Amino acid sequence: MKQFIALFIVIVSVVCPAQANEDIELVVLRSEHQLLVKKNGMTLRTFKVAFGSGGKKAKLREGDHTTPKGQYQINRMRNSDRFHLFLQLNYPNMNDAKRALKNHSISRQQYRDILDAHSQGKLPPQNTALGGAIGLHGIGLETKDKIEIHQIADWTQGCIAMRNHEIEELSRYIDVGTVISIID
Repeated sequence: MKQFIALFIVIVSVVCPAQANEDIELVVLRSEHQLLVKKNGMTLRTFKVAFGSGGKKAKLREGDHTTPKGQYQINRMRNSDRFHLFLQLNYPNMNDAKRALKNHSISRQQYRDILDAHSQGKLPPQNTALGGAIGLHGIGLETKDKIEIHQIADWTQGCIAMRNHEIEELSRYIDVGTVISIID
């Protein structure tokens, strides 16, 4: 009986969504169009995702419709009339800011403002030439056409999109502060 209970606990902990905690990390594989939910190096769940319509290069500036690459954190989670649920990232990160300062895309003051925000665990300025409002989200009202587009095309303005039920499931694994690595 004890062996059965132990096996049941192991199965439930692997199959059921975990409580949001610092052991969870998200890995986005752009080349695979996948988001992996990982805990202690083990993949718990994989989701199919769509990216920005601007192509495979990393986000460089506002309006380029590309998805950033790098390491970020979930900064806030909120309901969204347009996207069902929106999990905002702390984009731009310090690497984005360093590159933009070097390329003269942002001023030294904007760089310092981004640095200050990160050091205080706040959302960095969203109104620089780097753009903002990057996150994970659903697709909003799910129609047959929207679901089909989501399955075959990258359609966002730079965010990472999932089906509504998937973003809800993902939100049960994570919390503000969860790390997300977006890689090729």
